[in-house]
Amino acid sequence: MDFSLSDDRSAIREMAEAFSAEHMAPFAVEWDENRHFPVETLRAAAALGMAGIYVGEEHGGSGLGRFEAVLIFEALSKGCPTVAAFLSIHNMCAWMVDAYGDADQRARWVPALARMEGIASYCLTEAASGSDAAALRTRARREGDHYVLDGEKQFISGAGASDLYVVMARTGGEGPDGISAILVEKDTPGLSFGANERKMGWNAQPTRAVRFDGARVPVENLVGTEGQGFRIAMAGLDGGRLNIAACSLGGAQGALDRTLAYMADRRAFGRVLTDFQALQFRLADMATDLEVSRAFLRHAASALDAKAPEATKLCAMAKRHVTDAAFDVANDALQLHGGYGYLTEYGIEKIVRDLRVHQILEGTNEIMRLIVARHLIGGR
Repeated sequence: MDFSLSDDRSAIREMAEAFSAEHMAPFAVEWDENRHFPVETLRAAAALGMAGIYVGEEHGGSGLGRFEAVLIFEALSKGCPTVAAFLSIHNMCAWMVDAYGDADQRARWVPALARMEGIASYCLTEAASGSDAAALRTRARREGDHYVLDGEKQFISGAGASDLYVVMARTGGEGPDGISAILVEKDTPGLSFGANERKMGWNAQPTRAVRFDGARVPVENLVGTEGQGFRIAMAGLDGGRLNIAACSLGGAQGALDRTLAYMADRRAFGRVLTDFQALQFRLADMATDLEVSRAFLRHAASALDAKAPEATKLCAMAKRHVTDAAFDVANDALQLHGGYGYLTEYGIEKIVRDLRVHQILEGTNEIMRLIVARHLIGGR
């Protein structure tokens, strides 16, 4: 397959890289240290079309595909994987409303989400149902023209700061067919949030529990039909897995770029570090691992754009492989910096901390192996 970029795709990548270099990279360490959620920076990205990447143009989106999305998220993550990853989550929510919502829902919410005048969070995970998402317990019972929600979501990015929550709740019986997708607005009575979690990484976006205690939501906030929610959630995760892989790739590429600059300047035993063959071999392996990851990620994105039958399997493969390889590259970059890599000011330790969670979220890499294995065995 030929994954060389057209002029349009090259321009999109260059735009995202320029934005990242100017508006994200210089502030990433400060955001991390202060646990600052840079909403204005996100809105500046939205002004360039990066908050509704695969939302239809008729509702203010960019109307692009998953291939373009991985280019954008890789480029943004060179500046800050944490902020880029939140933008990915917001894009997933905007796409869900655009793809599965009715005309009134799309007109009401999607344009604001595409401009990031409204910020969205994705609410699937619960404390007792992480990998086993179909076992979620949050319930939405019908009372006249409203659903009444009770339950709690865990590890929700943007919680407390977001304006709209795409909530997967149980409206029917056990299992995936009893789950529906419901939009909950920030000022809904009965909606509350836990404390901002203290985390190893991803400090530039808030992570809180989202709690529902008799939260009443109009029935017209149901996305799709009752019982369709789990399928909507899983469809969103195919693209989300590509995006988080792209965020890992961009973060690791940024770490490698910094390492090359550091080693070309740092001297030991009378020579710059890049003169030592053993270190040259290590750099070569790191660059090769990233290039292989980049090619496979673009392959998976092309399959999802084409709605290929194997797209879900390829997305799972890409998420598992790229996030593992990228974390290893970032960790190697820290090692090649020696003690300086462990210092905050160099920015490498932040990348390592940020990328570690990418092997867990959007489905753990163990679950990615399970998805791939089921496709292999089921296809025999």
